[in-house]
Amino acid sequence: MMAGAALGINACKPKGQGLEEDSKSDVANKFDLEEITVQDLQNKMTEGELTSEQITQLYIDRIKKVDQVMTKAVVELNPDALMIAQELDKERKEGKVRGPLHGIPVLIKDNINTGDKMITSAGSLAFISHKASGDAFIISQLREAGMVLLGKTNLSEWANFRSTNSSSGWSGRGGQTRNPYVLDRTPCGSSSGSAVAVSANLAPLAIGTETDGSIVCPSGINGIVGIKPTVGAWSRSGIIPISESQDTAGPMARTVKDAALLLRALVGKDDADEATNKQPDNFGIYLNFDEFALEGSRIGYLKQVSAFDTRVSAIMDEVVQTLKDKGADVIEVETDDELKQLGQHEWTVLQCEFKDGINKYLAAHPGLPYKTLTDLIEFNKKNATKEMPWFGQEIFELCDQTNGLEDEKYKESIKKCKELSQTKGIDKLIDKYKLDALMAPTNGSAWVIDFVNGDNFKGGSSQLAAVSGYPSVTVPAGDIKGLPIGVSFFGKAWTESRLIQLSYAYELASKKRIVPAFKTSLLDEA
Repeated sequence: MMAGAALGINACKPKGQGLEEDSKSDVANKFDLEEITVQDLQNKMTEGELTSEQITQLYIDRIKKVDQVMTKAVVELNPDALMIAQELDKERKEGKVRGPLHGIPVLIKDNINTGDKMITSAGSLAFISHKASGDAFIISQLREAGMVLLGKTNLSEWANFRSTNSSSGWSGRGGQTRNPYVLDRTPCGSSSGSAVAVSANLAPLAIGTETDGSIVCPSGINGIVGIKPTVGAWSRSGIIPISESQDTAGPMARTVKDAALLLRALVGKDDADEATNKQPDNFGIYLNFDEFALEGSRIGYLKQVSAFDTRVSAIMDEVVQTLKDKGADVIEVETDDELKQLGQHEWTVLQCEFKDGINKYLAAHPGLPYKTLTDLIEFNKKNATKEMPWFGQEIFELCDQTNGLEDEKYKESIKKCKELSQTKGIDKLIDKYKLDALMAPTNGSAWVIDFVNGDNFKGGSSQLAAVSGYPSVTVPAGDIKGLPIGVSFFGKAWTESRLIQLSYAYELASKKRIVPAFKTSLLDEA
């Protein structure tokens, strides 16, 4: 492994490594680029105040100073990051600026191929030496946009599709990522490291992936903005898969505008991903950041989704009032009882598609010593001490027992998933009530990390947008005892631009983003 690539991770306990408790927060929050936006960074480069190389170095120093000590979000720094930044600075001097992301550092989730010196592992020790032969399609676009690929972030191993008893943000490679608001709390997952890195000001932007909740939940719990695009808006080729019908990568940032800039830059059609060919001919991300975008809009509030926690319901009441104050008409809506069947059909689809998808990924990477999911299961058994110290691989085993896409149960369930989530779900509600978007809480408060019992997930709203393959945007909405709660806006396929407008106007009106405090535990204040 190249020098500077691997960052040591302790999976069991956050260590101060010599920092006193009362000085941790001071060290973490003394940062010249704290809460800075992409536009502010561009202004500094344009005015000659900072170069991309200097900005990149500041973030590298921040990662070494804060992340390695406390949050454990970054598993690998790109040894070529400073060289890339230098080249982009040279272009700028010569009068070539590729666009609004020129020279801006970005972190990416460690299940996305990069054809460089970095590893693509999905958090598994089985892939600890896996260097992809080429970039994922979106990484090629990222480089073309002039971004600095800073490194890779930790994730819930295999994007949280190995065990039903997992701890979000834990992987064999990276150990446990921790919530920067309170370090003994979950970062949610599976894009844990990407969300924590953005929230903790380790980078201005990051990329996560989602099958069901893996962008929006960690974004909500870590107090940032996350966008799950329509399936097919971003190519999935070169990304370690779970589900052909639900997988997508997406941007994570501290503001809606920054997330939207990254989203727009990576939209494109890719012959290697058939889903991208479904993009409408006129599809694009049209950015109109209008503070009055909520005026005259109609938002459908899925109030029943808030019922899991009265404190979340109270925050959502505030969201509703803010939307109304800005001229929106908020209508309480409910889904049909038939949608209660959605979960069981989704579960069948995910199991079958994972077996098919992972076997195809392995076949496309003959340098790996594994040919099938069965081989990965055997690796985990042989390396159980390191790979399965806290939880097993029962999801892997269930998936391996299916017949993949040829399974008769799959053929039935994939039809039901689309019918329930689209025709009888989002499409029906939006058409019936003539809505611009639907709205629901993204998450509950972050639970205490528990390696013995696994995650204590209380509730969220990711399923409808995830199963339908439709877009969703989560924005900070409030907090419970300093633990962030997000609100999600979601709608029909290819309506990202409208969702971004509404989310931006809400963000501007509410201003609910709070900077992490890096507390060790809430019990310290009890």
